[in-house]
Order: sequence, then structure tokens, then C-alpha cells
Amino acid sequence: MSSDMRPLRVTVFDYGAGNLHSLVKALESADTTVHVESNPVHAVQDGDALILPGVGAFAPAAERLAPGLEAMRNAIQRGLPCLGICLGMQLLFEGSTEGPGQGLGIFSGQVEQLRATRVPQIGWNALEYAWSVDPLLAQSDLRLAYYANSFVGRPTGSALSQVVAWSEHEGDRFPAVMRSGHAVGAQFHPEKSSRAGVLFVRAFLNEVVAVRNATDRDSLPSSLT
Repeated sequence: MSSDMRPLRVTVFDYGAGNLHSLVKALESADTTVHVESNPVHAVQDGDALILPGVGAFAPAAERLAPGLEAMRNAIQRGLPCLGICLGMQLLFEGSTEGPGQGLGIFSGQVEQLRATRVPQIGWNALEYAWSVDPLLAQSDLRLAYYANSFVGRPTGSALSQVVAWSEHEGDRFPAVMRSGHAVGAQFHPEKSSRAGVLFVRAFLNEVVAVRNATDRDSLPSSLT
């Protein structure tokens, strides 16, 4: 089977925090197989993409991640497409005031509690795009997203330029979507954000296909390209 025809192999890293059913359903299709993996090293082996799901607290998730932290960080930095959702986005930061443990450090900065009276933030919130619209947002036209969070990432330094969309809760402005290469963090839950949220997920998977096919072409002998 050619690279264009082979189903995508997507791995969801399970930190044991909650029901992944709605996320897996949003990812699955005739073109995509989804594997749930609790071993962080195995989660970045033999897959086309990694999903960090959005249920749970930072400290226990970081503890489950710790044995494979370097392997997962290296895989993402080498170009493995990754989508971090809610807590999964927070794990892409360096650490969190919610509890101990080390994040992946793909984005510089810490995760902190929302500066608001009503916490957690539960419900729909608007997205404000950055000046350059990210392809995932352009393809999905996602303008409203569903949130269920008490903590948000606070990027520092160059990571501020990696914010591609913002949201605001009671005057507290925070990153809604961030990107570093093919690593994307979404503070909301796209799988619960109606049709546009599902299109956001599908746009990410389309990007994964493009990355995989480009990698496959690069690995062919020059006489076959």
C-alpha cells in the first residue's frame, strides 16, 4: 500500500485520568486507526501522530509521563506531530503551579490558575486569532470553543510568538492555541466544540498525512523519487 493509502496510526497517551471515548471517536475514521497507550515510551514508537488528551490534573499526569519524558520530548522535537488538548496542552509547558512534576518543555513558561472569580471555566468561549491565521484554524473556521479548565499556560519569551489564538475569561487573556512546528496545543476541547471542533481535529490529521508522506518521500532512494 502506498503512503497515500495506508491508514494513519494515531496514538493517544493515556495518563489514566478519564474517559477517552469522545476523543477517540473524533479521531477515528476509515483512514485513521487509534491506539490508546499508557506507556510514554511506546506512545511515540511506530505511530504517525501523538495525542495528549485533556482530562485530569497536572501532577499525576506528569508522574505517568516521567519515565518516558525524554523519549517523548525528543520525538516531538524531531517532528512527530502532536496535539495536546486542555491538560495535554499544559503538559507541553515546562511545569505547573497546580502540582509537582516536569512538563515536556515544548513551550517555555509555566501553567498557572486562571485569574478569575469563576473557576473552573466551563462552557463556550470565543477565539481571537493571531495576526497570522494558523492552517488548522483556517480550515476549520473555529471561532467558539468549549472549555473545562481551571489552569492555563503562561508562555514566556519566544513562546509568546507561538500563540496562534487567544481567549479571555473574566478579563484574563490566555493562549487558546499554540504551535511549535508540528506540535499544537489547544486549551479547549475540540472534540466537544461542535462541527468546527471536529473539523479542527480533521485538519490536524490532514497535516499528519502531509508530514508522513513527505517523510516517506525523503526516505526513498533518489532513483525512485
